[in-house]
Order: sequence, then C-alpha cells, then structure tokens
Amino acid sequence: MNADEGARPNGSDGRPPYLTVAGLEKRFGAFTALSNIDLAIREGEFVCFLGPSGCGKTTLLRAIAGLDRQSRGTIVQAGRDISALPPAQRDYGIVFQSYALFPNLTVAENIGYGLVNRRLDRRAIAARVEELLGLIGLSGSGPKYPAQLSGGQQQRVALARALATRPGLLLLDEPLSALDARVRLRLRGEIRDLQRRLGVTTIMVTHDQEEAISVADRIVVMNHGRIEQVDTPERIYRAPATLFVAGFVGTMNFLTGARSAPGRVRVGGFDLQVAGAGPVSADPCTACVRPEDFVIRNVAGDTPNAFTATIEAMEFLGAVVRARLQAPRLAGAPLLADFSLNAVTDLGLGPGQSVTVALPPERVRVFAGVPE
Repeated sequence: MNADEGARPNGSDGRPPYLTVAGLEKRFGAFTALSNIDLAIREGEFVCFLGPSGCGKTTLLRAIAGLDRQSRGTIVQAGRDISALPPAQRDYGIVFQSYALFPNLTVAENIGYGLVNRRLDRRAIAARVEELLGLIGLSGSGPKYPAQLSGGQQQRVALARALATRPGLLLLDEPLSALDARVRLRLRGEIRDLQRRLGVTTIMVTHDQEEAISVADRIVVMNHGRIEQVDTPERIYRAPATLFVAGFVGTMNFLTGARSAPGRVRVGGFDLQVAGAGPVSADPCTACVRPEDFVIRNVAGDTPNAFTATIEAMEFLGAVVRARLQAPRLAGAPLLADFSLNAVTDLGLGPGQSVTVALPPERVRVFAGVPE
C-alpha cells in the first residue's frame, strides 16, 4: 500500500472513512509545510503520523484540530465538513506533549474541565470523573494537584481530560516524549489498551519509529510535508514504498549499483539477484537489505547471493549480535548483519574472521536513485 491506497474513499468494510483529508496544503508565507495531503482513516483506527522533525506531522494534526487552518483542501469527519470550523466546534479531544494541565486545579477538576464548560449536572460530572480515574488507574487521586503526580501520572490525567467529553476523535501530539524510557514504554501500552477498549479513532504524532510500530494499526510516514507511505507497521518495515521510508524506519544496509539484467543489480563486482529489479539501466539504483536478513548457516556454493566477508567488529545487543562486515566483492561497502547468539557460539564467530553469508533475493528491495 502507498499513500494513494491509504486515501481510498472507503474502508475495507465498504463504509466511508471516519476522517478524510483531501488535497490539503498549508503554507507559512513562501514556505510550504504541507503539500497535497490525501488521507482516509477508518472509525476506531489507531493511526500514527511518523517522520523526522520538520516533516509536517504536527502541522497536519493541528490542521485537523483547527488550531492551524489549512491554506487549501478539505477535512471531513463523520460525514461533516469541518474544514472551516473553529476548534470548539470540532469533535475531538487532544493531549499535548506538555500535558497542559491547570496547576491550580485538582486532578478531578482538570479532568472535568470540559464537562463544566458544557454545563453538565455536577453529579454527572463527578460520576464521569470517577469513571475516568478508574480507567486510567488513578482512583482516589481526584483531590491531588498535578504537582503531586509523577510525569506518567500527569500524562494519564491529560489523557482522561481529553476523553471526558467522549470525543469521536482523539489527537495525541507526541504525548510520551517528555517521559523517561521505562515510563514511556509502559504508558504507550496503556494508551493502546485503552484505545482498544474505548474504540475511539486515534491519531498520534511521533518521531519514535519503535513507538509507532508498537501501537499503530497503520502508520503515515511523512517527509518534507508529503506522505511517503501509508500502511500497516509490518508492511512499512518489510515493504517500504520509497527509499526514504527504507532508510527512516529501522536499520537498513544500502548498496549502490545499477540494474545489469532483469532481476539483477550490479554492486561493485557482484551481480546481486533481487526480486523485481526492473529493466536494465545504467542509472544508479540502491539495493536495500535489513541486518536480520543475512543468512550464515547452510550457505552453499549455489546459494543465491552468497559472498565472503570479513567480520570487522561485533556488538552484543541482547537477543542478537550485530556484526560489521567488510565485503570486497560488494565494492567494500560496510554491512551490518545480525546473527543469533546460537549462531555466534556454534560457528565461533569473532572479529577478524572470514565468513560466507547470503542475502535471500526476496529480502532485497531495490529503489531508483541513491540515499540523500
């Protein structure tokens, strides 16, 4: 699936998408922050906007929220055109990176703030606040003030406040980036579990690829104000649609060469067999392979893409050992290969050793051009 497929007008069940963004652009003076954004999100879906700083992901989120009005294009939510509506008239809850809790209000007052503005009955507000405190695991914390809570607890309160009015859409703007690694890991699982229980359509902005892969139903990878690919985490990782996605998501080896024959790419002095390399061309192309796709056991002389390399260094990563390989036949390009602990032990692998490895053709992705 690519960006165009991600914007199809109907979901897999044939129903119209819950949120549709069409032809959206955002300009700040002469600078174009978003260009020709088309996106469709299904009801109940958890979607992550992923990309490097400055790629436009937060700008897109703010356009959907009405906080930064788009220069062109339409936004439709649940069949209602909200393109020109102010934020207060849109149906969403939002959680910012900074939490934005009111320090002079208690936890209960923070959570119930939006309900008070809607002039709900006090008993109804109290009941909803207690329900949400239980949902986020902070029952009994209503009388406390934000300063009395940890960062993770404050983020839970911000999330409960966003959910208090039962919005149709939940927007999360890098909600975990201010937390330490251990808390971030636990809280992202809690957010995903909560989203599944509530079934609320959710969009989360993040620059953390591991975070996006672990929680999202689909990921929108952005670069320079454009969508590069919209797909499931597995497809984004295993079948990147562009050279940028291949390099941004996960660790990737890049081998620059040229298409020498159908299904072959010439890299240095080596003809690399690949799946779907296209017609012969002298133009440069890049063959991409993940470190975990290297094969080191049972590599025979007739194994496709078998070559000899020297282990320059090894790094213990827990589940695997990452080896830096030097391969003279592949123009001496340094390669990263992940080997299991069992393979390292059984084969007695170590720095300075010569090894024969292979790259399965079906695991090699080929793109026109070279990395930036």
